[in-house]
Amino acid sequence: MTVDEKHKLELKTMYQIIGIYCHNKHHTPKGQLCEECQKVWQYAEHRIDVCPHMESKTFCSVCKTHCYAPTYREKIREIMRYGGPRMLFVSPIQVVRHMYLEWKDRKRNRTSYEN
Repeated sequence: MTVDEKHKLELKTMYQIIGIYCHNKHHTPKGQLCEECQKVWQYAEHRIDVCPHMESKTFCSVCKTHCYAPTYREKIREIMRYGGPRMLFVSPIQVVRHMYLEWKDRKRNRTSYEN
């Protein structure tokens, strides 16, 4: 997967998860975000756009650099905890890919600690 493809996929996934959260918690129509969630999305989009680790990272949650400001970090965490599991019903292939990449990253980190 190229860096550009990875970037686009991350943006798409983040927007979908925020959309699930917003639709269920703020009762917005599907595909639309309320003002609060739109601000979170714009912030997340900017952070993903300027991510210095896009080539090598798997997910923001396991990244060594915290690029989100503390208030946004907590909000993103809340949104991800809610919307992430519900992605299984929206895009099961993306969820399986995410789980596989996370497993692969953990395995790689475990192996590097053993050597």
